[in-house]
Amino acid sequence: MKISSWNVAGINACFKKGLLDFIGNTRFEVYCFQEVKASNGKIPDGLRNIEGYELYNNVPTRKGYSGVAVLTRVRPLSVKLGMGDEAIDEEARVICLEFDKFFLVNAYFPHANRELKRLDFKLRFNDLFLKFAKSLERKKPVVIAADFNVAHKEVDLRNPKQNMKNAGFTEVEREWFDNLLKEGFVDSFREFTKEGGNYTWWTYRNNARERNIGWRIDYLVVSDKLKDKLKNSEILKDVLGSDHCPILLNIKVS
Repeated sequence: MKISSWNVAGINACFKKGLLDFIGNTRFEVYCFQEVKASNGKIPDGLRNIEGYELYNNVPTRKGYSGVAVLTRVRPLSVKLGMGDEAIDEEARVICLEFDKFFLVNAYFPHANRELKRLDFKLRFNDLFLKFAKSLERKKPVVIAADFNVAHKEVDLRNPKQNMKNAGFTEVEREWFDNLLKEGFVDSFREFTKEGGNYTWWTYRNNARERNIGWRIDYLVVSDKLKDKLKNSEILKDVLGSDHCPILLNIKVS
């Protein structure tokens, strides 16, 4: 099964920039989208009507904000929106699909914001998310497709020294990701690629993408039980349409 994850920075905007072509050219089994920003379910009909696929979404009530969606050729056994916390779930950041062999959790983690104004909220979200993932794992293994909004290690961003106290690279955010892995999860990309220079997000300023001045903040994380099922995990850096690029996991599920 090939599972793609992509922060589309507005699904309607990305749709106009070739999202449908990306899907048509790849035909992966599952596509996970974050930062959909489609309030009231205003997702393009072109995505809702792709033959052989079903679309599931968790859309925010706040216009132009957050939201996640999953497009899948494999029909899920069940679908759950949110994690059971009203204050957090109103931001529509999590959708969970149950498949035969595993749970797929598509998540858009909060950004700590400038001056770290939302760091406390993010850490609360993080802690709840880990508990949620562990509760699912008691039933069957978990695949997490997410924009975690954190660069885990210095190798995961171009300029670590200049960003030590900035959102997405604070010590406490990185420590939480350490703990996620210690709790029995695997960063699938790092199972195949160890070197730096591999990023998933670039600011639009100063030709950062062309110069490859970026951050790796998008991950496909799996339960340790699935580690021997991994076939490949990669960054599709040449796919345009957002300030992020898609990432891809190829995993054996039979």
